[in-house]
Amino acid sequence: MSKLITTKTIGRTFVSLFLVGVFVIRAQAVPNVVVIIADDQTWSDAGCYGSEIVKTPNIDSLASAGLRFDRAFTATAMCAPTRQQLYTGLFPVKSGAFPNHSKVKVGTKSLVHYYQDAGYSVGLCGKRHFGPPQSFPFETVSKGKLESFITQKDPFFLVYASNSPHLPWEDGDASAYDPDTFELPPYLHDNKETRAALQNYYAEITDFDRELGELDELISDAGKADDTIFIYTSEQGAQFPFGKWTCYEVGLHVGLVIRWPGKIKAGSSSDAMVQYVDVLPTLLQLCDLDIPKDLDGHSFAAVIEGRADQHNDYVFGVHTTRGIILGTQSYPVRSVRDTRFKLIRNLNHESEFSNVLIKGNGSSYWGSWVRDSATDINAERLVNRYVNRPAIELYDLDQDPYELQNLAGLPEYRKISRRLDARLKQWMAEQGDHGHKTEMTVKPHATMQ
Repeated sequence: MSKLITTKTIGRTFVSLFLVGVFVIRAQAVPNVVVIIADDQTWSDAGCYGSEIVKTPNIDSLASAGLRFDRAFTATAMCAPTRQQLYTGLFPVKSGAFPNHSKVKVGTKSLVHYYQDAGYSVGLCGKRHFGPPQSFPFETVSKGKLESFITQKDPFFLVYASNSPHLPWEDGDASAYDPDTFELPPYLHDNKETRAALQNYYAEITDFDRELGELDELISDAGKADDTIFIYTSEQGAQFPFGKWTCYEVGLHVGLVIRWPGKIKAGSSSDAMVQYVDVLPTLLQLCDLDIPKDLDGHSFAAVIEGRADQHNDYVFGVHTTRGIILGTQSYPVRSVRDTRFKLIRNLNHESEFSNVLIKGNGSSYWGSWVRDSATDINAERLVNRYVNRPAIELYDLDQDPYELQNLAGLPEYRKISRRLDARLKQWMAEQGDHGHKTEMTVKPHATMQ
């Protein structure tokens, strides 16, 4: 008997028909799963999330046919740790994959094991950025073989990991965007260099949107759209200040859209707080598979099915500069937020924060910010805020979504700060996270400052 045909799956995937005194069991297709991941796309840079600038017709179409999550989060704003928590259901420090370019501990299982054991073909097309190989034994699927994988493999789980819109921003048609018309968010310094960078970045998002549309078309042409859970997510914030490599909202907040025709209400949205570690147990439950007991994440299938409108009370963030290019020798950052307030602890705040964005070739505009800071008070404020941070930051996200006004230390917010700090310390203890001591166990990057 196939592993898919179990007592647990009979109720969902089989229909019993009583004919001439005999039960005849007719197999129904279990759902396929497709996850398409952008690379360094700020969550709000899509039409379905309110952008009036970025052209994302295919992402928007997916949202109109599915469920858009407005409070979805990664626990790290770096590629390797983000992907590995998504694939394993484990937070970064517990899995071992908390620095960038890191790997999970030997013996760690991922979605590949759970779905292969259930009879699925599990493939990956595109960016890897994980390890060791034994923990992520994906079948490699080239773009030229995508159609073959989708049409011949049933059931299948496909991860399509794009390289866009990661730097360098070279793909897409930049001429489709006029930088003079952009309205910049207040965490970015407004000058011609920043606008030129945004022009190229937006063009590459639109090129990623093309990839999503083409993949969706392959699923549809194969006649499998109705039997496929299709997920788009933005990975983490883009490589601008206060995005990637931080625990600010622009870095940790992600776009997440899920479509499953006939199962998910089209054009719906949810403000339930969900995290990347929750995605794997959710998919396992939706596919009627067992959820391992040792995962950090918890299924939000009830939200998807319309039986609940809340999930997590708190979501968490972790960042380390060890292991990143040109990073500060040790600058551990930890964060926690509830539905309204966000607390950030900079555990070695006496040091200056550093990364490739400001000390290498990771941006085309940072030097212009520093240049302008000599005469522009807003540029000076942003540069100083990014490089020099206080020990504790507290923000009211309802009133201050871009985290511009630090409320830490104000008497009227003391009780909120203490509550969040206690929950953050509890989470760190659960994860075996000792802050600076944990960060110093990481081998430094060769170019670390």
